[in-house]
Amino acid sequence: MLDRMLLADILDEALKKGGDFAEIYIEEKVSTSVYCEEDRIEKINSGRERGAGIRVLAGGRTSYVYTNDLSREGLLKAARVAGHAARSQQAETRSPISLHSKPAPEPVHYFRLPEEVLFDEKIAHVLAANQAARDLGPDIKQVTVAVGDNHKSVLIANSDGEIVEDDRVRVRFLVNVVAERNGVIQTGYESAGGVAGWELLEQISPVDMARKAGELAIKMLDARPAPVGRMPVVMSSEAGGTMVHEACGHGLEADLVQKGLSVYRNKLGEQVAAPLVTVIDDATIPGKFGYLRFDDEGTPGQRTVLIDQGRLVGYMYDRLTAKKDQVKSTGNGRRESYQHKPIPRMTNTLIAPGEDDPEEIIRSTSRGLLVKKMGGGQVNTTNGDFVFEVQEGYLIENGEIVAPVRGATLTGNGPEVLASIDRVGRDLGYAIGTCGKDGQGVPVADAQPTIRIKELTVGGTSHDSHPAYRIRRK
Repeated sequence: MLDRMLLADILDEALKKGGDFAEIYIEEKVSTSVYCEEDRIEKINSGRERGAGIRVLAGGRTSYVYTNDLSREGLLKAARVAGHAARSQQAETRSPISLHSKPAPEPVHYFRLPEEVLFDEKIAHVLAANQAARDLGPDIKQVTVAVGDNHKSVLIANSDGEIVEDDRVRVRFLVNVVAERNGVIQTGYESAGGVAGWELLEQISPVDMARKAGELAIKMLDARPAPVGRMPVVMSSEAGGTMVHEACGHGLEADLVQKGLSVYRNKLGEQVAAPLVTVIDDATIPGKFGYLRFDDEGTPGQRTVLIDQGRLVGYMYDRLTAKKDQVKSTGNGRRESYQHKPIPRMTNTLIAPGEDDPEEIIRSTSRGLLVKKMGGGQVNTTNGDFVFEVQEGYLIENGEIVAPVRGATLTGNGPEVLASIDRVGRDLGYAIGTCGKDGQGVPVADAQPTIRIKELTVGGTSHDSHPAYRIRRK
């Protein structure tokens, strides 16, 4: 994108007022999306974006300036502004910056780049999924289908002399179906995505996804009201890792810990979960939605064990929070775009599989709730309290799945739930989403095996209270 001499000049300019560290992040992105609703294509978007963000650290201050003027003059001007805003009391004489490439993991091979796929093909996938859901019958009242992709090239260089370049492609397909009968409204949702080219849609079937979402919405119309009270809850691997992401993962991001906004502050080395529970953030899983060769600060993506057999052993760090705690970055510095500074974020976060047979976990549960798909929710990271909706749930009686239930909610506390897990299956299921934090979103994946929580508060309703269009995706 830019030659090394110019990059070094920009970084030197940014540090002239005495900053401790300077970094430039350059991004070129091509993105497209197709959105279908009411049996027609409502939106087709295509865009190109190019820009740079310059960050300067000086003592405890951070300055961040971004620009889409990538001329020499434009970048030097942005560097001067950033350096001036973060200036220290006394500028030090520095040696000229010399950039050297960091060792890189093997690049991902994308077989079909998004920009090589005609809109006609993208539209055909969307319309086929829409029709598949509509064909399920008159109970289907609304179908929304969307496909999106982006191809992003980034260059990151800093005053430590490091420079990395990366090429990132993601594709995502979403289907949401609303069914209604006799005033009862239910939704079904399916999504698939990954770090891959358009060959991803050859590995999944958009039509099958639409049918599955529609069949779920129709099935839940006949569901009985959810039970109410304290009871065992079995969370299927099909539910993905929403629980671990929301009720646990955010509390293990180092910036929230350092600000005193995490229930896990000052608990390193302590037992914070059942011995069966190991929680990992792993950016190195190929193809998963949160996969990273490098994070957005140029640190290689890593596998970070956060909770090891119930004991808290680490947090997720970017450069800034790692420096404060005098540890190394875990490669979790992420940003939405060049317009945002990096902050600690999850990648692919999961509860590691155990040794139990998932079906036997259900058989050993005399009465309780089986959760196969999570809905929306709220979490307080300061104390770990949460409330989640259940989109797909079933009543367990005498070790058997007896009936679907609707209107269920799960209320509890993240650390207490982790401590009360008494069975962990040997399976593993993933969910994808866009995680929001501090006004910016990044792609993530969450995963968990089938687990059993010994006791959790289940709330229910005697009538359906789910509005038709309220769908929460991370």
